[in-house]
Amino acid sequence: MNSKKNKKYRKRKLSVLICLFVLGVCTACSGNKGSNETADKKEESENPATVKEKVEEPEKQSEPVLMQPEEEPMEEPEVDEVQEKEEQETEKQIKEDPEHQVEELLDSLSVEEKVAQLFVVLPEQLVGNVSRVTAAGEATREAINNRPVGGIVYLESNLVSPEQTKTMLQNVQQYSMDRLNLPMFLCVDEEGGQVTRLAGKAGFDLPVYDNMSVIGSQGDTEQAYQMGESIGQYLDDLGFNTDFAPVSDVLTNPNNQVVRYRSFGSDPETVKDMTDAVSRGLASKKILATYKHFPGHGNTAADTHAGYAYSNKTKEELYQCELIPFIQGIEDEVPFIMMGHISLPNIVGDDTPASLSKTIVTDLLIDELGYKGIIITDALNMGAVSQQYSSAQAAVKALNAGVDMLLMPVDFNAAYQGVLAAVQSGEISEERIDESVEKILKTKIGMLEE
Repeated sequence: MNSKKNKKYRKRKLSVLICLFVLGVCTACSGNKGSNETADKKEESENPATVKEKVEEPEKQSEPVLMQPEEEPMEEPEVDEVQEKEEQETEKQIKEDPEHQVEELLDSLSVEEKVAQLFVVLPEQLVGNVSRVTAAGEATREAINNRPVGGIVYLESNLVSPEQTKTMLQNVQQYSMDRLNLPMFLCVDEEGGQVTRLAGKAGFDLPVYDNMSVIGSQGDTEQAYQMGESIGQYLDDLGFNTDFAPVSDVLTNPNNQVVRYRSFGSDPETVKDMTDAVSRGLASKKILATYKHFPGHGNTAADTHAGYAYSNKTKEELYQCELIPFIQGIEDEVPFIMMGHISLPNIVGDDTPASLSKTIVTDLLIDELGYKGIIITDALNMGAVSQQYSSAQAAVKALNAGVDMLLMPVDFNAAYQGVLAAVQSGEISEERIDESVEKILKTKIGMLEE
């Protein structure tokens, strides 16, 4: 009995011991886990960023990676190749720039060629030893090759029929392009009304207009524009590119017979508006217009074709009247302004024609009024010049006054040689010649681009 009890007691004791052992093991494990968590918490308290990262960045799950086909790396252009392409592009832009083209052309011309570009002559003067030119053949080609003049002006006697005129002008233009790769100014006095070389001529079926005095009195600028447009159209059709029109003189002297019917009137504002309209009409057909006769021929009584013609106005008086149409033309960048041969003693101080006066050409027209276009003389064979100066003297004096182009000297050869001699002697600097030729080249390159 006792032995059974003892055995039962031992079993219970063993069970208790086993329980105590298991409980001790669990307690030990629990203690280790707590100490680890305490250490982790201590580390996290010292590194708050770590906590933030653990909170904000959940555990990423691995994603399947798709294999992309391997691309061949693009070859980077060599630095030298890139630089070369940039330089080529820059060079191309420079070559296409009109100012660069003018500079290159100017540098390529000899002094003789530059001087030739300053002249606008009759075809008979260019060819020489002929009384009348109605065609352009081998003699004209040789003359242009010898002296590539800036322009030719044609009179009624040179113009026989539309077909003849077209062929003659086309040939001349081709010879000019062959010689210098530049067009020539092919000029005519086609004002409309009293002064024309083509309208009303037998064989030319062209519109005939009233005198400018009549058109001006009507005050219709649209009519003036349409006239300029119409004249421009038939000039362009025939091969001309320059018209010595419109007359920009304000008629302030009722005894003036030179521009009485050629002027748009005695009111400067009317004359300004009419000349502007005609000029725009011509330009719409790619015809270069010419404002004339600076600084205003409307106050004279005499005719400069025969001799001196005077205006006693002061510069202040010119600004109030005669200069108003020209100022408008300058603002509109009219391509040509023609100098009159009138004498203005109250401004110049002597009888020197305006076309030969530095006071009028350079000081007034260029410096004060800011004109940057081509300044051309009226015909140098007119009495106001030819009776007082030789062809060489007139040409040199006009260029030193600031004029760019010389129209119809009495003796073209003498004038040409006189300018060359003046350049060689230093009486005219080559820089002065370059100033004028640069303006001529700029205008001609602009014609090529249209």
